Amino acid sequence: MKVISTKKAPVAIGPYSQAIQVGNLVYTSGQIPIDPETGVFVEGGIKEQTRQSLTNVKAILEEVGLTMSNIVKTTVFMADMNDFADMNSVYAEFFTEPYPARSAVAVKTLPKGALVEIEVIAEVKA
Repeated sequence: MKVISTKKAPVAIGPYSQAIQVGNLVYTSGQIPIDPETGVFVEGGIKEQTRQSLTNVKAILEEVGLTMSNIVKTTVFMADMNDFADMNSVYAEFFTEPYPARSAVAVKTLPKGALVEIEVIAEVKA
């Protein structure tokens, strides 16, 4: 097991790691839309928050030489399923075919009142 950490993504706000690599898989913790340079949420709504959450995921993967194309599964948590179309339009900017598998669910609340939180599983290709 290898702990993955970068200053280009927000520091963990609890007793967890930004990501863990086990074998050829990297599991990220859920990324909320905190700008790592300021330590606060990005300004705007679901589109801006989705973009920042995925930018944070990207930074974590880059720490171990991976890209978004290494992602095999994503889970998107949203505070309001009515935001799905706007989240999805930004999400589509980060991925190309073959797209990773995905789950998208609405939850009652997210950490710090975020509108979205995204976690991924990525494959380290030999």
